[in-house]
Amino acid sequence: MPFVFRAGVWKPRTNPKSFQGAGEKALEWLQEVQQTGIPVATEVATPEHIEAALQAHIDYLWIGARTSANPIAMQELADVLKTNSQQPKGVLIKNPMHNDADLWLGNIERFESAGVPVAAVHRGCGHQPCWAMAHALRKARPDIPLLIDPSHMSGNADKVQALLAKAGELNYDGTMIEVHCCPEQALSDAKQQIAPDRYRDIYETFTRQIRDDNGTISELSWLRAEIDEADDLLWQTIAERMDISRRIGAWKQANGVTPLQPERFRRIVEKRLQWAQEQGLPKEFVEKLFDIIHAESLRRQQPR
Repeated sequence: MPFVFRAGVWKPRTNPKSFQGAGEKALEWLQEVQQTGIPVATEVATPEHIEAALQAHIDYLWIGARTSANPIAMQELADVLKTNSQQPKGVLIKNPMHNDADLWLGNIERFESAGVPVAAVHRGCGHQPCWAMAHALRKARPDIPLLIDPSHMSGNADKVQALLAKAGELNYDGTMIEVHCCPEQALSDAKQQIAPDRYRDIYETFTRQIRDDNGTISELSWLRAEIDEADDLLWQTIAERMDISRRIGAWKQANGVTPLQPERFRRIVEKRLQWAQEQGLPKEFVEKLFDIIHAESLRRQQPR
C-alpha cells in the first residue's frame, strides 16, 4: 500500500450530538491535499457517499466497522461501484465490530466482484484485537493486503506503539493510524490520536520490523498472539468475578447471610462439570481450578 492521507468526511458516531463530520464540503479539502501528490481516502457508508466521493476523484474509499457489520449495506455499496464509470484506486474494508471472520471475508468478495482492488483493515472488536479473526482472514486470503488500525483497536494513543510492534511480528502489510496536530483538540476520538512527530518515529520502527519473508509468517507467532489475548481476557474475567464476589460479600454482611452457601456451591460445581464434559476438559482439572477460584471468592466475602 502507498502512503495515503485519510480523513473522515462523514463520521458515523454513536452519539448523535457528537461531531458528525463536515460533509461534502470537506471533499474539497481532500482535493487540496491531492495537489501535493499524496493520494487521499475517506470513509463511505451510503451509496450517496460513494457517488460524491468518486465525483470528487477521491483515490481510496474505506468502509468502517459499523457498515461492515451489515451485509445488506455492503452489497448496496458494492453494487454502486459495479455501475459507476468512475472507480477508486482501491477499497479498504475494516472488520465488522463483532468477531466474524466469515462476514469480513464475504465483504471482501462483494467488492472484488465490483472489480476494484481491496485491502483488509484489522481494527479489532471493541477494544480487543481479536487476533484469531485476523489470523483466519490471513490464512484464507494471503493475497489480500492486511493493514492494522491500532488507534481504534486500543482507543488509547499510549497503546498504539505496542500494537504496531505486534503487527510487525505478524508481518502486516501496513497501518491505518489516527494523527492530529493537537490531539487534545480533536473533535472525535481525541484519546487515540497521536501527534505527527510521534507518528513518524513509531511508523519508522514498524517498517523496519517487518520481515522480508515473501508474505509468509510463522504459524506459531499467530497462535501465540491468540493465546496471549485469551490469557488477557481470562485474567480480566477472573478479576471481574472477584469484584462481584466482593460486592456479594458486602450484601451478605449487611443482610446477615453467611459467605458459604453449600447447596448453591454444589449446583454450580455440577453445572461446571457438565460443561467441562461437553468441552472435552478433564473433570479433575476443572474441579481443581474452580476450587481455587471459589476459595478466593469466599476470602473476599469475609468480614474485614
